[in-house]
Amino acid sequence: MDDVERAILITFDESGAIDSELKSQAVNFCQQIKETPSICSLCIEKLCFCKLVQVQFWCLQTLHEVIRVKYGSMSLEEKNFVRKSVFSMACLEGIDDKMCAVSDSPAFIKNKLAQILVTLIYLEYPLIWSSIFVDFLPHLSKGALVIDMFSRLLKALDDELVSMDYPRTPEEMGVAGRVKDAMRLQCVPQIVRAWYDIVSMFRNSDPEICTTVLDCMSRYVSWIDIGLIVNDAFILLLFELILIDGLSEQLRGAAAGCVLAVVSKRMNAQSKLSLLKNLQLSRVFGLISDDNDYDLVSRVAALITGYAMEVLECSKRVNSEDAKEKQMLHISQILEVIRTQIRYDPMYRNNLDILDKIGMEEEDRMVEFRKDLFVLLRNVGRVAPEVTQIFIRNSLASAIASSSDRNVEEVEAALSLIYALGESMSDEAMRAGNGLLSELVTNLLSTRFPCHSNRLVALVYLETITRYMKFVQENTQYIPLVLATLLDERGIHHQNIYVSRRASYLFMRVVKLLKSKLVPFIETILQSLEDIVARFTSMNFASKEAAGSEDGVHIFEAIGLLIGMEDVPLEKQSDYLSSLLTPLCRQVEVMLMNAKVLNPEESPLKLANIQQIIMVINALSKGFGGRLVTGSRPAIGHMFKQTLDVLLQILVEFPKVEPLRTKVLSFIHCMVDTIGTSVFPYLPKALEQLLAESEPKEMVGFLLLLNQLICKFSTLVHDILDEVFPAIAGRILSSIRRVADSSGLEANTEEIRELQELQKTLYTFLHVITMHDLSSIFLSPRSRGYLNSIMHLLLHTSCHHKDIITRKACVQIFIKLIKDWCGGPYGEEKVPGFQSFMIETFATNCCLYSVLDKSFEFCDANTLILFGEIVLAQKVMYEKFGDDFLVHFVSKTFSSAHCPQNLAEQYCQKLKGGEFKVLRSFYQSLIENLRLQQNGSLVFR
Repeated sequence: MDDVERAILITFDESGAIDSELKSQAVNFCQQIKETPSICSLCIEKLCFCKLVQVQFWCLQTLHEVIRVKYGSMSLEEKNFVRKSVFSMACLEGIDDKMCAVSDSPAFIKNKLAQILVTLIYLEYPLIWSSIFVDFLPHLSKGALVIDMFSRLLKALDDELVSMDYPRTPEEMGVAGRVKDAMRLQCVPQIVRAWYDIVSMFRNSDPEICTTVLDCMSRYVSWIDIGLIVNDAFILLLFELILIDGLSEQLRGAAAGCVLAVVSKRMNAQSKLSLLKNLQLSRVFGLISDDNDYDLVSRVAALITGYAMEVLECSKRVNSEDAKEKQMLHISQILEVIRTQIRYDPMYRNNLDILDKIGMEEEDRMVEFRKDLFVLLRNVGRVAPEVTQIFIRNSLASAIASSSDRNVEEVEAALSLIYALGESMSDEAMRAGNGLLSELVTNLLSTRFPCHSNRLVALVYLETITRYMKFVQENTQYIPLVLATLLDERGIHHQNIYVSRRASYLFMRVVKLLKSKLVPFIETILQSLEDIVARFTSMNFASKEAAGSEDGVHIFEAIGLLIGMEDVPLEKQSDYLSSLLTPLCRQVEVMLMNAKVLNPEESPLKLANIQQIIMVINALSKGFGGRLVTGSRPAIGHMFKQTLDVLLQILVEFPKVEPLRTKVLSFIHCMVDTIGTSVFPYLPKALEQLLAESEPKEMVGFLLLLNQLICKFSTLVHDILDEVFPAIAGRILSSIRRVADSSGLEANTEEIRELQELQKTLYTFLHVITMHDLSSIFLSPRSRGYLNSIMHLLLHTSCHHKDIITRKACVQIFIKLIKDWCGGPYGEEKVPGFQSFMIETFATNCCLYSVLDKSFEFCDANTLILFGEIVLAQKVMYEKFGDDFLVHFVSKTFSSAHCPQNLAEQYCQKLKGGEFKVLRSFYQSLIENLRLQQNGSLVFR
C-alpha cells in the first residue's frame, strides 16, 4: 500500500480512531494529488491493480470530476487514453494486458464507472465517439458481468440525461435529443435485438440478469420505435415470462413492467386502441387472484391499472360505436380485476376482526394497496356509470350468496366497491339518483348480512350507508331504514366497540345532514338510545368500572342537534332537555357532596366519570342556538344557566384537577355562544377560579376564553376585563421571561415550548383588546404598572420576533394605540411619555433599523405585508405627532443611518403627499439604497 492509498483510506475512515490532524493532512494530500497533471493516469493505474473499494471509488470520483470540469483543457492524447481505458474496464478488456480490478467490485463502484461513461457520451457522442454502443454490443457475449455493466450504462444514461422525470436545463434537453436521435439511427435496433437474445437465452439459467435487462428496457420503450417491441416475437416472449408459473417472480414482474411501458407509450388514440386490443391483456387478469408473490401481483395490478387508464383515455377521444362496445367489454374485465384485487385474504379474518398486531398491519397494507385501485374504479365510474353500477349491484348479490368460507371477504369487497362508487359521484348526481342507484341503495339498506358481526364488514357497511346520505336526503322514504341500521346491533349497539363508536360518530353526522327531516323520528331515536343515555344519567357510584365511553359525546351531540331545533314544540323540547340535564347535573352534585370523603383508590375513576358527564353536557348544548335560547325560548336558557352554576362548583371543589378544569372551560366557551350576555353574572366567579391555579398551558385556554368574550361582546366586557387584567399581566410577564433567557437544548424543553405558546397567545390577546376599543384597560390604575413592560415587550417583538405574522400584529397594536391615545399634533398628551417613546424608540428601532437588517426579506409575501404596516405606522405618527415626528425621524434617525439628504427630503415629500402606495414604494427603495450603501456594516440598535 503506497502513500496515496493510505491517504485515501484515512479520508474515508469514519471509526473515529484516526487523529483529526492526521485526517486533515490526508485530505489535503489527496487534494494536491488531484491537481497533478498525471492524475488520470494515476487513477487508471490504481483501478487496474488496487482492490480496495475506497481507493476505487476515489479514483472513479476523481476521474469523473476531471472529465466534467477540465475536459476542455485536456489534450487529445489524454482524452483518448481516458476514453479507451474506461471503456476497457466496462467491457472486461485488459489495459496494457492487465485485467482491471473493478470487474469484481460492489455495485456502487460499477455505477460510478457507468456514470463516467455517460459523461463521456454527453461530451462526445455521436460527433467524437460515435461507436460506443456499437463497440459495446459484441462484448455482451462474454456473459453476465458485461451484460450487467451495459445495463448499468443504459440506466445511468436514462437517469443522468434522457429521462424527463427529472428537471433538465435547456442545454441538457438539447444534448438528450441529440443522443436519442443518433441512437435511433445507429444502434437501437441492435440493442433491442440483444435484449431479446439475452432474455431468451438466460431466462431459466440466470433470471437475475434477465430481470436487470428488462427493467432497463422498460425505460427506453417510451422513445424508441414501438414496432421493435410490439411484434410477434418480443410480445410473445414477454407474455410467456409473465404467465409461466415457476419462473422467478422478479423476472415475471419485470416483464409486466415492460408491457406497462408499451401500454403507456404516447400515440394516436385509434392506434393505441388497436395496440391495446392486440395485446390481449385479459390473459394476465387471472394472476391477480392466484396465490402469487405480492411483488408480482403488485406489478401485474399496476399493468392492469395502466391499461385501464389508457382505455378510458382513448374512450374520450374515439367516437366509433363499435370501438365503444369493445371498450365496455374491457371495462367489465377491469372491474372484475379490481373486485378481486381489493378482497382481503381469509387467512387474516380473525386477526382483522379482533384487530391484533397482525390484523392492524394487514389492514394498513390493504388501505395503501387499494388506493390506486379505487382511483381507477372512480375513473371507470365516471366514464361508464351504468356498466359500473350494474357490475357493483351484481357483485353485492354474488357476495351475499357466496359460501361461508369466503362470505366475509366477498361482502366487504362488494361494500367497498359501493362506497368507492359513491365517492365518484357528485352531490348533484347523488341527489338526482337513477333507477340503478335507487335499487342499489334499497338492496344495501334492506339486506341483513350473515357476517354483519364481523368488524370489517360492519364498519364498511356503516361508512357506505353514510356516504349515500345525499341520496336519502332527497328520498326520505329511506330514513327509517337508515336509522334502524345506525341504531340497532348493526351500528351503535354492535358487539364490537370499534364499530359502535364509529356508528355513534356517523349517526351524529347523519343527524347534522338530515336535521328537520328527523323530527318525526325523535321519539323512536331516543327510545333506541335509552340504554346509552342511562350510562350517564344513572351512574352507579359503587361500580368500579368507568361509566362513559367515547361514543357518548357523539350520541349526546346528535341528541342535542335533534331536540334543539325550533321545529320541536317548546313543551316537548323542555321535557327532552330536562330529562337529560337534570339527572346529569344530579350526578355532578352527588359527586361534589362526596368530594371530601372520596376513597383515594376510587377517586381517579369517579373523576373520570364526572369528566365524561361534563363532556356529554357540552356536546348536548351544541345543538341549541343562541337565538332560540336567549330569544324565543328563554326557559331553555334558564336550564343551561342552572347547569352552568352546577358545573362551576367543580372549579371550587377540584381546583387542581386539570382535566376537569379544561372540560368546564370548554363548557363556558359553549355557553358564551348559547346564552349570550346571560353568562356575565357567572364570569367573575369562573374567571377567578380558572386564574387561581393556571399553569402556562391552562393560561393559554384562559386567554382564548377572554378573546372569545371580547370578540363577541366588545366593550361590554370592559369591567370584567379590567378586573382580571392585572393578574394576567403580572403572571404571564414573569413567566415568559424564561423564554428570553433560554437557549440551546434548554429552549427545546416541553416547559419552554408551552411558555412560547403562551407568549404567542398573549400577543393575540393584546391585539384583540386593542382592536376592540379596550386599550383603556392598559391605563387603568390597577394595570398601569405593567404598561412599560408591555410596551417594551411589544417593541422587541415587532423588531425581532422570528414569526412575521406576530411582528405584524404588534405593529398593528402600536398603530391603534397611537390613534386611541394621541389626539393630534397640538392636542393634550393622554399618556405622558408615550409620544416620545413612539418617536424616539419605536420609530428608530422598528421603522428603520429592523427593516435595514438583512434578515428582513422583501421577497417574502408576509414580510411585505409587515413592511406595509410599518409604513402605515409612520404615516399615522406624522398625522398625530406632526413635525415632532419628522424632526426626530428624519434629522436624527436617518442621519445616524447615513441617509443621503436628497432621499430624506424626498421621504418628507412622500409622507406629506398622502398617497400611501407611493410612500410605501419609495420607502422600500430608500431602505434598499441604504443597505447597498452600508454593505452590511450597520449595527442594529
